[in-house]
Amino acid sequence: MKILTRISILTAILAFSLFLAGCQEEGPVEKAGEKIDEAVENVEEKINPQGPAEEAGEKIDEAVEKTKEEASDAKKKIEESVK
Repeated sequence: MKILTRISILTAILAFSLFLAGCQEEGPVEKAGEKIDEAVENVEEKINPQGPAEEAGEKIDEAVEKTKEEASDAKKKIEESVK
């Protein structure tokens, strides 16, 4: 049950993230940072392999964190445009 709840939340968060991020392009520094993150994750996975449920949970946690950041950024932009 807990996994289904997380998957439902993840789906809603991803939809919201796509909505917010749809108009934003990534710069070269952001792309390089993502590649570094992926490389670190690959090394971590080889050192400490995890099961599929734990991997899914981590991806959900990452998506939630990213969405929080994007929502915060959107809130700031809205507040600035209202001023």
